[in-house]
Amino acid sequence: MSGSPAAAGGRGPAERPGRAARRTARRRPAPLPQRHGLDPVGWTLPPGATTGAALEALLARFPALADPAATPLRDRFAAGEIVDADGRALTADTPVGPGDRLWFHRELRAEEVPEVALDILHADEHLIVLDKPHGMATMPRGAHVLGSALVRLRRETGVATLVPLHRLDRRTAGVLAFGIVPAERSVYQQLFARGEVDKEYLARVDPGPGATIPREPGERAELRDRLVKPRGELTTRREAGEPNALTELEVLTADADSSLLLRLRPRTGRTHQLRAQLSLRGAPIRGDDLYPSPRPEPAEPLQLLARELAFTDPVTGAARRIRSRRTLTS
Repeated sequence: MSGSPAAAGGRGPAERPGRAARRTARRRPAPLPQRHGLDPVGWTLPPGATTGAALEALLARFPALADPAATPLRDRFAAGEIVDADGRALTADTPVGPGDRLWFHRELRAEEVPEVALDILHADEHLIVLDKPHGMATMPRGAHVLGSALVRLRRETGVATLVPLHRLDRRTAGVLAFGIVPAERSVYQQLFARGEVDKEYLARVDPGPGATIPREPGERAELRDRLVKPRGELTTRREAGEPNALTELEVLTADADSSLLLRLRPRTGRTHQLRAQLSLRGAPIRGDDLYPSPRPEPAEPLQLLARELAFTDPVTGAARRIRSRRTLTS
């Protein structure tokens, strides 16, 4: 670990922030502070919305606010918890219409947060890099909110401006980078989007009888597919057409139980790319619940590790090579 995190930092020899960063800088800040490491929810009534009471507008957009287990929304208005863009408390009957922005904090369900210490691999005034464990979501979502990597890091470091620069599936472990300075976010995110970050993964797979990947240590292959993830579906599928997913594969070891340990270098970043490409070739990753293994009782956790990120830091110009301290079980 190098340096220490700070809530804001000066710019080094960085390139000018992109348009996205400049738009972010012009955007008005949220009128409510974070709570439990979570940003408040902001919602703008769309063009064409009917002018009406604030309570009815919120319930129409967020039906879950009427959940019997939640605090009655009218009580939340009475307590001053729903505010406008200037931070002024609204009443349940305040008229709102197109362009009006409402802010509130989500109410959280009870959640068991595993007592897993966070292993920070690198920290300076620009970046914090976490060695994420298996089972930890990157972003707060669904049943994984307080236990997500983003919320845990914000709460434990006190850096409220943290945002992930890329994502790892909840069941994938390994190197996960977060940006600190809002004006620098897009510069780092564009680095990932342009494929200028070298990523290395380890995966343990169980090839079936008809698997079409190499089997001998030292053998290599390129996996090329056109992958799409239809809206509303959990899994990615392959379709005909120009490949949009490229992964370089190398067999590291072939074990006595017929499993293989692979080194994978994805050159693109499609959803579930590694899991889908290996499953399509008859060699699903051990423990995969979406692209299942032929083993009768898939191992837990998913045997996929984001082992390394390497890039030239666009803000400081430094060469970064950050490696996970985690290993895969056999």
